[in-house]
Amino acid sequence: MSASNNSAVGGQLRPGPVIEDWRPEDPLFWNATGRAVAKRNLWISIAALFLAFALWMIWSTVIVRMGAAGFAFSTDQLFWLAALPGLSGATLRVFYSFIVPVFGGRRWTALSTASLLIPALWMGIALQDTGTPYSVFVIIALLCGFGGGNFASSMSNISFFFPKAQQGTALGLNAGLGNLGVSGMQFVVPMVIGVGLFGAAGGEPSELADGSVMWLQNAGLVWVPLIALVTLAAWFGMNDLKSASASFSEQAVIFTRKHNWLMCWLYLATFGSFIGFAAAFPLLIKTSFPDVNALQFAFLGPLVGALARPLGGWVSDKLGGARVTLWNFVLMIAAVFGVVAFLPQAGESGHFFGFLCMFMVLFVTTGIGNGSTFRMIPVIFRTLHRNDDAKAGKEAAAVLGFTSAVGAFGGFFIPKSFGSSIALTGGPEAALYAFIAYYLSCILVTWWWYARKGAQTPC
Repeated sequence: MSASNNSAVGGQLRPGPVIEDWRPEDPLFWNATGRAVAKRNLWISIAALFLAFALWMIWSTVIVRMGAAGFAFSTDQLFWLAALPGLSGATLRVFYSFIVPVFGGRRWTALSTASLLIPALWMGIALQDTGTPYSVFVIIALLCGFGGGNFASSMSNISFFFPKAQQGTALGLNAGLGNLGVSGMQFVVPMVIGVGLFGAAGGEPSELADGSVMWLQNAGLVWVPLIALVTLAAWFGMNDLKSASASFSEQAVIFTRKHNWLMCWLYLATFGSFIGFAAAFPLLIKTSFPDVNALQFAFLGPLVGALARPLGGWVSDKLGGARVTLWNFVLMIAAVFGVVAFLPQAGESGHFFGFLCMFMVLFVTTGIGNGSTFRMIPVIFRTLHRNDDAKAGKEAAAVLGFTSAVGAFGGFFIPKSFGSSIALTGGPEAALYAFIAYYLSCILVTWWWYARKGAQTPC
């Protein structure tokens, strides 16, 4: 046995990056060493995913302060910068979905985390010059999609480490705490842009109209040392599972599975709403309630949404993913109606705190739905492949990754929908009503295929 590999000996694992014998469903193996190894990989994965989400959604915060820093871009251009990382991140997820079984979870987590250095450093340079062309910011925004792509490979990887009964909770923790990167970024960036964090090495500040100064470039630079640290932790602390290896052709069978596409539709409504609202929320506050300091409140939405995701997975483990998902869509619709009710309209100024509370409810429901839909996927494929656990596991992992890719397109469509709605009608209401119609279709899909009595694949 090579010293670089792991194998089970008397219930113990030999040290090394590659584990050849992995049996999470074996209680003896799991209790002896499997649990500890799985948890170590999970916590490093969470740290990597936190940074990935922070870089992916960083433009949602930066665009709110670009005007004050001297960048003369229109509202529609700013919404584009918030939307483009969602587009590139979702596209990258399509490829990242299948990469862990081919490349290895440890190696890919380290490499994909290191890739975040490119947009972080370039952003830190570009934001120091108000003469930087808009096209450069478009490219940087697209490169921030590296962070969005990471989610697909991360979820696929973690699904292999845990027993079936614990996958909902493990995936909920990985995604939920990773999603906190959005809220963490929206909380940290407004603080670090106000101080010369890196001294002369961090560049000169921008002088604002009121005589104060701002280091907007710190929005990118603050993440550089953390990205480097977590890259090293992934390379030296995580593992590749031999049992999780599979070719692309073995995984591509999911494109013939009806339930892959149905779950893509549902996850676009849950995670797509979470990431899309997170990207648009700060600028939506600024445009709807211009007297409110958007960055003072924007981080709250992604925070409660991320914290609710593990709850969605845990409750679904107890009550069933389909039941939780169905009623969660009902609450999402009610929350959107609430948001509309408190928006400025007909010459009235609206009610910001009512708007904020309804959006908090909406973010919570997106988080719960993220956890519940991801809990449904492993159950669906275990039902389809009752006598082949290995096949069920590999297909479920591929579907987890691919549905996350489709869901990530919400990070593009939602900010762009708000931008288009405001440009065409003067307000975001048209976009919100379109979301309600979409959530209604998701209720029908969930009920017919998964939740009703006699459903084809109850879960």
